[in-house]
Amino acid sequence: MTGTQPASGSRHRQPDQAQPDLPPRDPDADILARLARGQSSALGELMDHHLAAIKSCARYMVGDEMIAEDIAQDVFIKAWKQAPNWQPGRAKFSTWLYRVTKNLCYDHLRKKTEIYPDALPDMVDAQLLPPQIIEQDQTSALQKTRVDYAMAHLPERQRLAIILCHYRELSQIEAADIMEIGVRAYESLLARGRKNLRAQLLRHKPELLET
Repeated sequence: MTGTQPASGSRHRQPDQAQPDLPPRDPDADILARLARGQSSALGELMDHHLAAIKSCARYMVGDEMIAEDIAQDVFIKAWKQAPNWQPGRAKFSTWLYRVTKNLCYDHLRKKTEIYPDALPDMVDAQLLPPQIIEQDQTSALQKTRVDYAMAHLPERQRLAIILCHYRELSQIEAADIMEIGVRAYESLLARGRKNLRAQLLRHKPELLET
């Protein structure tokens, strides 16, 4: 006795399979594609998107406006050279920019021979302060200088962890990706950085933490 034949088309039907999630599209993908084709205007757009953030990160790392500008310029020269070889789907291009900034800052700090004075400076160089700080009163400006001084005495990796979190307001996942460490390792590094920064501030002026 012959069994009932399955309906036409059902014999070879495969169970539905979930499609893998595609990585989110890089916000800079179109700019990078044009930059790879040699469109010079694309580099200007890339700098419009990221120059301020990269320069700010570098300034907080090295403590010098002019050096930060040089580092930012080097970062975007490398970006222009990297664009034809960029492969989307992994880290965002902005993450790569921060990584290059990090490495250039580390290189500068390792070569630096200047010794910081034991005493905090009495005068504030307005060129080293953001515009909003210049508009504040002298007490706020001096506090900012002391925070910068304390930041400069942190180990490089702890300093960068604080910058990415508190100054650039990046997520812990993105900050960890920039530093090329796991999220838990980043959390630990950030906690040590906060503890050491607080100790530096207490050492110089305890009331700073109360304002």
